[in-house]
Amino acid sequence: MSYRPIASALIGTGTLALSAGLIPAASASPSAAHQQAALATITLHYDDSQAAEFKSAVVAGANSWNASVKNVRLVEATAGTRAEIRIVAFDGWPQSTLGPVRPGGSGTVWFGREAVNEGYNTIRIAAHELGHSLGLPDNKPGPCSSLMSGSTGGVSCTNATPNASERAAVEANYASSAATRLTGGHVVDAP
Repeated sequence: MSYRPIASALIGTGTLALSAGLIPAASASPSAAHQQAALATITLHYDDSQAAEFKSAVVAGANSWNASVKNVRLVEATAGTRAEIRIVAFDGWPQSTLGPVRPGGSGTVWFGREAVNEGYNTIRIAAHELGHSLGLPDNKPGPCSSLMSGSTGGVSCTNATPNASERAAVEANYASSAATRLTGGHVVDAP
């Protein structure tokens, strides 16, 4: 049985405003459904060429998000590829453009050595700042279990994994219905 005739009939009456091409037929194979889901994943490229000594921390922070959410992927930009997120090492406190950054858009993470010099974990810093690029504000004060609690987790906190509410917020930020949501702002993560 195919759902397309039913969807076409409902669309024709104005009852349903869906694209019939997005409704799989019942005979669609599991691999076809998996391919459709993969097409819904948004890819954002990051450029860590100016991240200096923090490149490995940035990769680990991006991997933390990639392991935690399904509909957005952070991928290191290759030479000649436009990056939506630029990572820059500098001597101040970590800070970021507040997203959610969209494909074709831009945001910057300033990976601040000041926090590293004070003893904060570099992978947590990277994941936290990338969280801002994905549209999450600070959650201060907060416990170590909250990635977006930032510095209020303390220097002993090494948690670089977003909690359930942080994951859900990023998934919502990159859901297809949120595609036109505006970005803006700047977050300085000083304590």
